[in-house]
Amino acid sequence: MSNYRVEKYTPKHHLAWDTFIAGAKNATFLFARDFMEYHSDRFTDYSLLVYKDEQLYAVLPANIIGNKLYSHKGLTYGSFVLSEKAKLLYTFEAFKALLTFLHHQSISTVELRNIPTFYNTMPSDELSYFLFKAHATLIKRDALMVIDTTHKIKFQKNRREGINKAKRSGLTIAVDDNFEGFWNEILIPNLQKKHGIAPVHSLEEIQTLAAKFPDNIKQVNVYKDNVLVAGTTVFLTKTTIHPQYVSGNSDKNAHGSLDLAYDYIINHFDDSKRYFDFNISSEQNGEALNSGLIFWKESCGARTYVADNYLIDTACYKTLDLHIL
Repeated sequence: MSNYRVEKYTPKHHLAWDTFIAGAKNATFLFARDFMEYHSDRFTDYSLLVYKDEQLYAVLPANIIGNKLYSHKGLTYGSFVLSEKAKLLYTFEAFKALLTFLHHQSISTVELRNIPTFYNTMPSDELSYFLFKAHATLIKRDALMVIDTTHKIKFQKNRREGINKAKRSGLTIAVDDNFEGFWNEILIPNLQKKHGIAPVHSLEEIQTLAAKFPDNIKQVNVYKDNVLVAGTTVFLTKTTIHPQYVSGNSDKNAHGSLDLAYDYIINHFDDSKRYFDFNISSEQNGEALNSGLIFWKESCGARTYVADNYLIDTACYKTLDLHIL
């Protein structure tokens, strides 16, 4: 019978953690320690490693608030991360060991955010099954708009007209390192004017992350007469292109600058990726849908996936079991 052991992450685990994440079937570069720790001053890290017979078998990127654990609130998504070799019944024992450990540490609940399935490199729905067996509560479900490039739907007429406007206006597009121009001239002013907020990442933070993850974070900018008029900061995973930030100046509709940017990153940027993730189109904790966003994204050919958040009582480990035939 296998033995399972759980340890709380410390800096001594850095290399083992990153090596495991690089080969995991349901992880992205957001789970690498250098990404997770750019905002370490904002969260109390409580990431966990689960060992099976002294071999690292699974990890959970997490932070803690009081006696409640969260699959890390500083990340867009999270999960119980598994290697490609992970098998269902062994993974169940690892998950049960995790809950047992947390309960004995006086942590009462865990809020888990499943990583959207299109980010996985292999089938990886083990956690969803275990949450069902644990009678976890679904507390939030967001609607995400995603393009599957193997079943690409043609841009609708209004989007194609925007691209043609951009071409007639002489706009050019470039993958460059001009994060500063995009942040200071476009993104920050637009977010402040429209929503009264700042970007999640400061300019210094995104520049640092881009330097550490040059293959995963790219800046795509649109220019008119060598003047920056729009841009998007793109996150690239093994399977997916995701525009983390997108913004244009006041002439974006007149010149079609955002249509040009989206056309480029969807169709011409990186053909090794199967999916294009427009991010969520739901608001108010998943209870409301933003019809404007949905219309715009669907006109580019996107369709719906969901991202789920669950709440689990750690005491359930006492009765958590599989019915094996």
